[in-house]
Amino acid sequence: MINQVYRLVAPGMIDVACTQPDIKDCVLLRPLYMSVCKADQRYYLGNRSKEALKAKLPMALIHECVAKVISDPTGNFKPGEIVVPVPNTPTEDDDVIAENYRLSSHFCSSGYDGFLRDYIDISPDRLVRVPDGIDLKVASFSELISVAVHAVSRFEKFAHSRRDTIGIWGDGNVGFITALMLRALYPDAKLYIFGTVYDKLAYFGFADDTFHVDHIPEDLRVDHAFECVGGEASRSAISQIIDHINPEGSVGLMGVSENYIGINTRMVLERGLNLFGSSRSGVKDFERTMEILSSNPTIPAYLENIIGEVTTVRTIDDIHKAFKDDISRHFGKTVIKWEK
Repeated sequence: MINQVYRLVAPGMIDVACTQPDIKDCVLLRPLYMSVCKADQRYYLGNRSKEALKAKLPMALIHECVAKVISDPTGNFKPGEIVVPVPNTPTEDDDVIAENYRLSSHFCSSGYDGFLRDYIDISPDRLVRVPDGIDLKVASFSELISVAVHAVSRFEKFAHSRRDTIGIWGDGNVGFITALMLRALYPDAKLYIFGTVYDKLAYFGFADDTFHVDHIPEDLRVDHAFECVGGEASRSAISQIIDHINPEGSVGLMGVSENYIGINTRMVLERGLNLFGSSRSGVKDFERTMEILSSNPTIPAYLENIIGEVTTVRTIDDIHKAFKDDISRHFGKTVIKWEK
C-alpha cells in the first residue's frame, strides 16, 4: 500500500511524500486526533538554528497522537483498539540510561518523521492502550502528560522525603499538567503555582494557592520546585526558585531554552540544592499516565479545560490553519481531528 506523509520541507512549507509502510513486522495505525506541541511550532516557524533545520528537514511534524489499530501481524493488538504511539524509539538496550536519554534513540518529529501521515507503521512495543472512557481529545496529548509524569518520577528519585510544599513556576501547559500530576500523586502536599498572567493562574483551581511572580511573599518557602517556564524567562524563574526553596530542596528543570541561562551557583552550593533536568518520556511513563487518567476521573476532566481549539484536517491548507491558529495561543492545546 502507498502511504502519504506530510513533511515540513522548509519553515511554513509542507509537501506530500509517498512511502511504503511496513505492514509485515509493524502495527498499522490510523491517526484519530493529534496535538500541536511548541517543539513542532519551532520547526514550523523556523525558530531553530539554521544548522538544526538543515539537519532535520524534511520531516513530518507531530509527536502527540492517539490512533486506531488497523492491523497487527504480530498479534499483540486487535483491529479497532485505541492506542497512543510512543514517539521515542530506542535502538539499543541500556540498564542504566532511560530510553529517552540515550543518544542513539530516535524521536518522531525531531529528525525523524512524526505522525502527520495517513497511516503510522510502528513496532508493537511502542504502543500503549488507552483505557475505556478517556476522551480521545485528551488522549491526543498523552505524550505531553507523560513528559510531566516522567518529571515527577525523576523528582521521586532525587528529592528528599520532606515533600510538604511543592512550587510550580510556569502558568502554561507544561506547568498546568505537571501541577495536575503532582496533585494526583501527592494529594496531601501544599501546591503553589507561580506565574505572570492572572487569567491563566485562574485555571489552577486545584492548587492550594497561586502567586503572580511580582508579588511573592518574602517569607514563602517550598520544599521542592519545578521550573516549567522555558526561554529567556527561565533565568528569572530559576532565580526566584533559589530564593524561595528550603535547603537541600530539589529543582526539576523542564523549560526549554535555545540560549544559555545563568544560574546563581553560589546559592545552589550554599543551600545544597539538587537541580535535575527532565526531557521527553518512555513507555513506562505512558503506562503510568494511563493509570493516573483511568484511576482518577477528575484529572481528565481538568485536562479537558485546556483543549483550546479542535481543528478538523482534510487538506494541507487545514494543517497550515491548525499551526497558524496555535501560534497565537498562549494557553491550552490545539487538537487536530485527522480526517485526511
